[in-house]
Amino acid sequence: MFALTPDDWEILSLSLKVSLVAVGAMLPIAFAIAYALARGRFPGKLLIDALVHLPLVVPPVVTGWLLLLAFGTQGPIGRWLNEWFGITVMFRWTGAAIAAAIMAMPLMIRAMRLSIEAVDRRLESAAITLGAGRWRTFTTITFPLSLPGVLAGVVLGFARSIGEFGATITFVSNIPGETRTLPIAIYAALQVPGSEEAVTRLSTLSILLSLGALVASELLARRSGSKRPVHVI
Repeated sequence: MFALTPDDWEILSLSLKVSLVAVGAMLPIAFAIAYALARGRFPGKLLIDALVHLPLVVPPVVTGWLLLLAFGTQGPIGRWLNEWFGITVMFRWTGAAIAAAIMAMPLMIRAMRLSIEAVDRRLESAAITLGAGRWRTFTTITFPLSLPGVLAGVVLGFARSIGEFGATITFVSNIPGETRTLPIAIYAALQVPGSEEAVTRLSTLSILLSLGALVASELLARRSGSKRPVHVI
């Protein structure tokens, strides 16, 4: 039952590629936003915080539709990419990675923000008092102490990317070998009578990947060294 077919391996490989690219591309953006929200004081902070978490609460189909408007051939970003670089993400795996990155962003930022906020600011103040610059304080104190939470956010984002469905199928459709990731493949198999074995195999793969990522994320969060628990789920 659990012997994977060549099609299953292709789906698994595509899902991993999409998720890894999504998380890797989102990592510096998510960390910068998390740091600004954790340490910064600026007008509109509450609104930015709400916008960052918006993909968690709006229907994924709405997120996919918004991506379609932005990255479509007539959308502002899609037209710019096409005219200047000859790049289109429509119906491509890169579009699936963009959708997965947007859906993973809130969880990544939340985990990283909690981890940064948990760093004792007295340590940073002491370093600055002793002559360390802000950059050195960040690289030697803030970032190392928040690193477990940052990694937890990465793993959690990966788990969310693996399970992404609604925004992806709305944005880049269901194309075998190009945008058919694990959740979309499960959905497609459910439409075909007699495909229970394929659904079972793919669902088991999805559960195992997500469960492993969640366990890893929680273990990393517990290693953050904070007295305050950093539960991000």
